[in-house]
Amino acid sequence: SLPFFDLLALTESPDVYIVERLFSSSLVVVVSQAMPRRMNVYHFKKGTEICNYSYSNTILAVRLNRQRLVVCLEESIYIHNIKDMKLLKTLLNTPPNPSGLCALSINHSNSYLAYPGSATIGEIIVYDANNLNTVTMIPAHDSPLAAITFNASGTKLASASERGTVIRVFSIPEGLRLFEFRRGMKRYVNISSLSFSPDAQFLCASSNTETVHIFKLEQHGPSGEEETPTWSAYVGKMFTAASSYLPSQVSGMMSQDRAFATVRLHTAGQKNVCTLATIQKLPRLLVASSDEQLFIYNIDPQDGGECTLVQTHREEAAVSEGPGAPQSYAATAAIPTSAPVSATLTGYSEDGGVSRGEVIPEHEFAAGPVCLDDETEFPPVSIPNL
Repeated sequence: SLPFFDLLALTESPDVYIVERLFSSSLVVVVSQAMPRRMNVYHFKKGTEICNYSYSNTILAVRLNRQRLVVCLEESIYIHNIKDMKLLKTLLNTPPNPSGLCALSINHSNSYLAYPGSATIGEIIVYDANNLNTVTMIPAHDSPLAAITFNASGTKLASASERGTVIRVFSIPEGLRLFEFRRGMKRYVNISSLSFSPDAQFLCASSNTETVHIFKLEQHGPSGEEETPTWSAYVGKMFTAASSYLPSQVSGMMSQDRAFATVRLHTAGQKNVCTLATIQKLPRLLVASSDEQLFIYNIDPQDGGECTLVQTHREEAAVSEGPGAPQSYAATAAIPTSAPVSATLTGYSEDGGVSRGEVIPEHEFAAGPVCLDDETEFPPVSIPNL
């Protein structure tokens, strides 16, 4: 995500609807309502455009890691080599995907891409964006997909359907079901986001309800039992034993794990996006709401339960900039750009310009996971007593 002050700046340009940043680098991809078929790539710290590309239809999603940039349209997907923006592969005639649902592993060593394999049931196509071939198809749900996400290493994939009651986790690339969680009993809930913790021990889910759920991916011993028996594990064993005498639908429901921790938001009915991060060496849940607020919660990694609200960030009123003030990123993005150019003509240069044959510098692709532990750049958590 972008630093918080740049997110505030983006609100000055209300027609921007896609913003994606390459980790903590200066590379940012922007798509606006004014030109929904054109993707602009910026060096946002220097306020310069790197390149822009036009597509045959409206851009619904953009995903990127240190190897690949993926552009998702309703019925096609374009895969670029991010270092020189060369178009490597076009996946045509993909199942109708009006929401642009897709996920790209942030681990560039195995750049797996996941997208719906059907418009009527919850099939997931897993595609190897490095080697440009299909890996597997996962029959994840009976209903169409609503959310999918990879863990940081690209070895697990979580999914939820439009019903929103069950969340499943699969191994990648095998596609084997590892975990199954029940979010709730309501039949129609819109899951808006799924996110693993950096260590893949937890998975959070947000929806249009007031509750955010955090599930724990429990490790089991060789016998299939938990290494440290707990009361909840004992109750779970009793339910499992009883479920063998019940109809399959009921027994399946009883065998699903419940939320390890929860958050109660103040409002319901709004779209929320959640993520799990490490900030100041502690696990945190971040929830961004459609009413332009960011909530940060503490998580008890041992006992779970109700999470504690630590900080709330709200958008402040816009402040007019004087003649000498530095130009905001939103203002930079609004500058008219040249006509769309061919992918073979542009690259990324260190000074942010467009130059033939140049690539993104290697320091922008440093190995290792990215954690939100730099309070000077990522969400400004500035509470001295944490």
